[in-house]
Amino acid sequence: MKYKKPILVVSSMAVVVFFLQCSRDIKKDEVSSAGLPASGMAANKEKNKSLVTEGREIFRYDAFGDGDFWSGLLHIDKAIAGVNNGGFGAGVSPKTALSVGLKVDADALPAEVVKGLKEGTINLDDPATTIALLKLNAVVGVKGNFNNEGGLKSIGITCASCHSTVDNSFAPGIGKGLDGWPNRDLNVGAIISLTDNAPPIANLLHVDEPTLRSVLGAWGPGKFAAVLFMDGKAVRPDGKVAANLIPAAFGLKNIDLTTYTGWGDISYWNSFVANLEMHGKGNFHDDRLNDPIKYPIAVENGFWNVTHTPDLITAKLPALREYQHSIDAPKPPSGSFDHGAAGRGKAVFLTKAKCATCHKEPLLADNILHSAAELGIDDFEAKRSPTGKYRTTPLGGLFARAKGGFYHDGRFATYDDVVNHYNAFQHLNLTTTEKKDLVEYLKSL
Repeated sequence: MKYKKPILVVSSMAVVVFFLQCSRDIKKDEVSSAGLPASGMAANKEKNKSLVTEGREIFRYDAFGDGDFWSGLLHIDKAIAGVNNGGFGAGVSPKTALSVGLKVDADALPAEVVKGLKEGTINLDDPATTIALLKLNAVVGVKGNFNNEGGLKSIGITCASCHSTVDNSFAPGIGKGLDGWPNRDLNVGAIISLTDNAPPIANLLHVDEPTLRSVLGAWGPGKFAAVLFMDGKAVRPDGKVAANLIPAAFGLKNIDLTTYTGWGDISYWNSFVANLEMHGKGNFHDDRLNDPIKYPIAVENGFWNVTHTPDLITAKLPALREYQHSIDAPKPPSGSFDHGAAGRGKAVFLTKAKCATCHKEPLLADNILHSAAELGIDDFEAKRSPTGKYRTTPLGGLFARAKGGFYHDGRFATYDDVVNHYNAFQHLNLTTTEKKDLVEYLKSL
């Protein structure tokens, strides 16, 4: 049996996702509204506001009909429920869900549940509690569907599963939602491995089930392999797992290249993710994937030309884009960096370190593709994309995606590692103080 869609949550590589700098938006609105009567300007603003609201609902709660994959094929709903609740196995308790990086939105919890959590009267070791949280729409990015008797019928995955987290204000993994922040705790491979029906996926990749489960287990928290189900490449030439960090979905207003390797703009990547990673029911077409040498899995399974009737995705893309483009890159918390050093570091950033050559203000990006040789890294991931290159990542809100490392695959674990790489590669001759100041500036973004 071959399932006709690949497996991966995201959002995105990109998933994907995305957002704004207010001052530029205001100026853009002023220009586009020039000459319009006041009523027309008000109508435009109201329309944009409506689209943003609609897009937020889509981003958080719309699974695009992907329940047929996650429940119909993989039976993840049954794995969550456990044998005592009509499923199989031990089930997934809230503690287990939190341990694999799923998050709970505290704002979705009624007062009696909050009280019970604080007093310890709610059993966080019971899968039935997870089901109750799904009924409240409290599990970020997981949409539960229930039968008339209140039993869990199926689950779906939304954009927020990978591209939202919480502020941990109530407890670790429980708090107010942070849309656009990459969930670098989410262990996608472990969640997929809950399935009792892995053979269809293994067959898709032409491997046995133990090999598939080994690959899924190797991804680890905060990573997924979006292109694996296009080209079948599970490891890099150096033997390391070929999985990339879940990217940020904020600060992408006016960013033309949404993914690490610039597959396309935000609406293209939203469609790619919704159709080919979340496994929703929509229409998607990209002739670039119809390449049997580069993308044998995609060609074999028709991923380059997917159609469904009805199409549950395409009409939602404009509103989804508007919401994503309305999300600001977050500002670092007070006290998280040295302001004086950051000021000096900015001068280094703009001059001696040459960072601004690509990370140009105000976007801190240049919307240009660069070869691996320009970056001083290997071209493995670049060659997996249609572009063959890497895009310049915008740096706004860098602190919010520091967990797991930097670059597409987290190869540089710390800010210092990134600075030291460029200092050596570009022969910058930065002093120890200059490097420290530059790091403080990066923390301030």
